[in-house]
Amino acid sequence: MNKYVVVNQVEKWKFSIENITVISSQEYLTNPKYSLLKKARIFNLCKDYSYQSKGYYVSLLAEARGHSAIPTIKNIVDLKALELVRIVSEEFDDSIQNSLKNIKSRDFTLSIYFGQNVAQKYKEVSSLFYKHFQVPFLRVKFNHTTKWNIQSIKAIAESEIPADHLESVHVFANQYFSKKRYDTPKLTKSDFDLAILVNPNDPAPPSNAKALKKFVEIAEKMNIYAEIIEPKDLSRLTSFDALFIRQSTEVNNEAYAFARKAQQESIAIIDYPDAILKCCNKVYMAEALNNANIATPKTIIVHKDNRNEVLEKTGLPCVLKAPDSTFSFGVKKAKTVEEYDDLVTSMLKESDLIIAQEFCPSDYDWRIGILDDVPFYACKYYMAKGHWQIYNWDAKKKDDQDGNADCLPIEKVPKKVLKMALKSAKLMGKGLYGIDIKVVNNVPMVIEINDNPNIDFGVEDAFYGDAIYTQILNAFKQRLE
Repeated sequence: MNKYVVVNQVEKWKFSIENITVISSQEYLTNPKYSLLKKARIFNLCKDYSYQSKGYYVSLLAEARGHSAIPTIKNIVDLKALELVRIVSEEFDDSIQNSLKNIKSRDFTLSIYFGQNVAQKYKEVSSLFYKHFQVPFLRVKFNHTTKWNIQSIKAIAESEIPADHLESVHVFANQYFSKKRYDTPKLTKSDFDLAILVNPNDPAPPSNAKALKKFVEIAEKMNIYAEIIEPKDLSRLTSFDALFIRQSTEVNNEAYAFARKAQQESIAIIDYPDAILKCCNKVYMAEALNNANIATPKTIIVHKDNRNEVLEKTGLPCVLKAPDSTFSFGVKKAKTVEEYDDLVTSMLKESDLIIAQEFCPSDYDWRIGILDDVPFYACKYYMAKGHWQIYNWDAKKKDDQDGNADCLPIEKVPKKVLKMALKSAKLMGKGLYGIDIKVVNNVPMVIEINDNPNIDFGVEDAFYGDAIYTQILNAFKQRLE
């Protein structure tokens, strides 16, 4: 497997390591040769992993391309939530206390380079932090009250390594990059009360009140205790055996924190944090679909260097998508060159990469519901009245905000649509997905893979009825078994 170290500026990389190619983040993100590369391991040593930065996108696109990324996008997001860090570190709290017991001061900083510290006595605890977070350069700050507690944890840039550590770090780097395996922690699964996470202030909830009532009633018939919980109930999550997320999912909202905590605590989940991370980013989706040769409207990943070439490929009108747009929020249509320039300028201020797509008008989109690789409902979603999308949040009347829907038996779905939906869902792994597909001139194209698709009473259950709820609840039973 080819190994690449990705850094912000190659000329500032201080270490010489055999059999490693050092490239810039810009090169990895924008040069098509890296998109086509097979069997690559990507060591992301960018100076910044903040959301939608180049460092963030290096790991995200590495995973979309089928490359093995260190750190993974999940590792990066985990570091941002100190509560999650504390949950993970509780597993090795004894080791933390034992390693730091002889320190006299009330504060201590542990610098971890490729899983090691320059002092041998901190080797075990450094290895445990690396094993769980997989970030090559890591700095953990502790303070002491009645015991040692984690105050902060962050990835650091190579430039932040003290000069007197560099010689040791060079040795660690050579040891690290010569390895064939890079261990990740194993997560296990367990048993039986269901929490259904709902945000009462959700502008576009994935299940209406009647559907939530159905889930609770049918769960009771199946001997499952189900309770609606809210974002304020994170501390109660560990009292449940399973978590069903029925609020809008975004990387930066509480749904991800719930999913990640559930995973750390071996609680059965729909949907997994990986699914949230992948489906919530249109850049990842575009790269993954392209890599799997799944047809989509002409799609370009837009950045500051190629923005002026995009319209040659997509034409006008052109659809522009923020990476984390959901339910048509953050999706814009540019009808003119001026509109395109204005929209791209403002959107690139929020994210280093955005999506441009050719405009493919249609009367409806197919939505195929897939649960653990099995299709279990099919709908036609019609465009909102007088609008080009299913949702029109600017509509004056609430009834005009979304279009009508027809629910059909799976057998009535064109075979090529069903085949494309199944192939798309497999890219994301097991879970609950809604695959949106347009058919234009008899050619199906994937528009979106949704990790948290609607299950609304009277819509997605209109043909199969209670079987929709039963299948989802059975999926939890299987996870728990």
